[in-house]
Amino acid sequence: MKKVVIYSDGACHGNPGPGGWAAVLIYGKYRREINGGVPATTNNRMELQASLEAFMLLKEPCAVEFHTDSEYLRQGITTWLRSWKQNGWRTKDKKSVKNADLWVLLDAQVARHIVTWSWVKGHAGDPENERCDVLANEGVAVIKKDYTPDQLKSALATFIASANPAPSPLLNLI
Repeated sequence: MKKVVIYSDGACHGNPGPGGWAAVLIYGKYRREINGGVPATTNNRMELQASLEAFMLLKEPCAVEFHTDSEYLRQGITTWLRSWKQNGWRTKDKKSVKNADLWVLLDAQVARHIVTWSWVKGHAGDPENERCDVLANEGVAVIKKDYTPDQLKSALATFIASANPAPSPLLNLI
């Protein structure tokens, strides 16, 4: 089984606001950096998107050493996910799980691999984490360049209006 090291990060200017995500994948001497952005989102969604995008690049099952500075991502995938699924994508308080759409997709991607999840302190000098931060913020910068202030404002209003819709009944089938 191939061993892959992944670092990921999300960024958001305003929360919610324009966001960016990034990941660095390392396999032996090979390295791949990816990033992107969204006109209206949250930091947590960008953390999830970064990890999802990284896992979607893996063409076969791998042993993955995954590093994130997001406790939301690490705790969600290692601790909370199982009970969310058992409870029909509801929290202990019977509230809809935030970002369930991305959690479902990430869960399906992660299931193919053997993953060790590690938390790294953000902005503390870890070179790969710092690189992901730069790339995620570049993702935000591209969005801010490509969208007018009015377009960003409209995207934000639409995002806020659609935040946390009721979970789809299809989630219970997954």
